Order: sequence, then C-alpha cells, then structure tokens
Amino acid sequence: MTDTRPPGADEATFLAAARSGDTARFALITERHRRELQVHCYRMLANYEDAQDMTQETFLRAWNKRESFKGHAALRTWLYRIATNACLDFLEKRNDRTPVPSELPDPGSEVLYLQPYPDRMLPEDPQESVVARETIELAFIVAVQHLPPRQRAVFILRDVLGWPASKAADALELTVASVTSALQRARVTMREQLPDRRLDWRSPATHELSNDERGVVKSYIDAHERNDLDGLMSLLRDDLRFAMLPEPGTSVITAKDAVDGWVSGGLFQRGHDDWRCITTTVNRMPAAVLYLRTPDDPEYRLFNIAVLHIVDGKIAELTGFDATDKPWLGLPPTLSSDKGPIVDESSARAAVTEVTAE
Repeated sequence: MTDTRPPGADEATFLAAARSGDTARFALITERHRRELQVHCYRMLANYEDAQDMTQETFLRAWNKRESFKGHAALRTWLYRIATNACLDFLEKRNDRTPVPSELPDPGSEVLYLQPYPDRMLPEDPQESVVARETIELAFIVAVQHLPPRQRAVFILRDVLGWPASKAADALELTVASVTSALQRARVTMREQLPDRRLDWRSPATHELSNDERGVVKSYIDAHERNDLDGLMSLLRDDLRFAMLPEPGTSVITAKDAVDGWVSGGLFQRGHDDWRCITTTVNRMPAAVLYLRTPDDPEYRLFNIAVLHIVDGKIAELTGFDATDKPWLGLPPTLSSDKGPIVDESSARAAVTEVTAE
C-alpha cells in the first residue's frame, strides 16, 4: 500500500479544515481513514479493543498536531506516522502486551491478549485489502507480536505497507541504516515463526475462502449440532493445535484427546448438548459461532467463536474466543429455537447487519 501520489485535493481540504479550526470538517476527512488505520494498529497490537483505542488516539493527536501538517506529504502518510507512534507509546507503557512462555514441550510462547478481528471492519477499498488475508490471519498477527515494538513497526511499514526505507525512517525518527538493520532482524524472526509462509506480503493474495474451507466449516457445524463426536473427531488433524483465549495453555493434541477433553469439561453432555451455529469470517479466516441452549431456556445464547485454520481438508488449528463480551464482533446475542443454522457467509453477514442496525 505505497502512497506515491502527490498531495492533492484531500490534503488541501484537510489544511483548510485545520487552519479554520473546523472540527466537524476535520473529523469527516480523517474518518475516511479509520478502517485502514485500525487494521494497522491491530497488526501492531493484536488486540481489537486496543486498536480501537489507538485509532481514536491517532485522531486526537492529529487534531492537536494539525498545525504541523504542511501538505508536503500525503495525509494518509501523516496519519500512519501518528498511529504507529501512538502504538509504540502504548506498548512502552504496558508490560502485559508481550507473548508469554507456553506450556508446550517445544520452546514457544502464547499471545494471551490476542483478539479476533471482524471482517466487516476491514477496509472496503480492494486496494487496501489485496494483502489483507495473509497479513491479518491469526498466525501472522501472533508472529508479529514476537518482534520488539520498534522492529515490529519497521517490519509492518516496510514489508506490509511497502514504504521505502527513507519514509519509514522519517516516520520513526531513525536512520535509514537502522531501519534496514531492524528489517533484516525482523525477517529472520518472521521466518522462524512462519516457516511455511512466504514473506513477500506485497504480492497479491486472495482473501476469499476456498470451497474446501467452506465444506469443512459446514461439516464442523453439522457435527456440533448433532453432537456427532466421531464426525467432529474426523475433521481434526491428529496434531491439532488448540487454544481457548485468553486462558493460557495452548496444546498440540490428537483429535481423540481434543474431543475427549471437551467432553470431560462438560461439553456435549446434558445441559451443554443443544447447539445452534452460524458461520462467519474473522481475520479473513473461517469461523463457527456457537450458540448453546440450556434446559428451560427458550433461546440459544452466544457461547464462543471457533476460528479455524484448515489444511488439506482438516482443521489444523482451532482458536476459541469467548464471544459474549465482544459486541464489536456484531454477532446476534441469541438465536430463537426455531432458527436453523446459517451456513454461508452472505447469510451470516446479513444477520450481523440486522443486529448492527438495531
């Protein structure tokens, strides 16, 4: 997303609003950039609520610093610079925003503050989302968290947004040599964290789900709703990576052990065996939203969201999130007892739109 166009009408309009102190006009112009800036903050922070806060902080800082914008650079560039530094300031003050050692036998770590990102909040401009899937998927977001904050900023500005070294150096008040060195170190870490993924994030990548992914999600939902444990087990890889955030304890377990563990925890047993599910996408990944109806309750109530990474027709990673305290996901809080499952993304998006409109 390299912004190479010369400053133009957008910048002139912004300058006029800034000089006149017209807060409404200023807000209208900056609001156009909210979604892309929020995604940028999310890549930096891996937490949707933090990203929301830092995007708002970006707009506040932009207003307070409006006189420093001279129109020599694109408005978008100026806002990205403010957003990046707002995130760096946030990370400097928080000691709970770094990965923690995992309980896995191999040396690893967990990002317990990770939150899913609703696809409906991604930029609508196709040019902004062309690389969105690979750079917004959970594995990528987690990998980025293993970079020190300033190295993280360099990597995102250079390798995700495609900024030249001089532009990134100016934004971070570093030398070009420092940016180049930080990028080299960041790429080494990213290769270690994502050994099977490409590192050229600027080349086009599809963001649509494959037919394979759609089929697995439908089968996963069917198995849940029928309490078909064998069917559920058949969808899981035998080296399943499972996490239920924000609880610690990511594990790599067999399909049978995973299902046995869920059953021993009370799922699929009386009182926890009446499911309805809808499909959606978060982080450009397939996800199943689970609703549970307990005895004597007329409605199915939002339980959690399972984000699935599917490889060769099997679920390789299942990351669960408690969905009940995340209204920004836009999910219906309940489903009526006569409402069947939603089995395609367009229907899920329609349901989300209805709830959001209400």
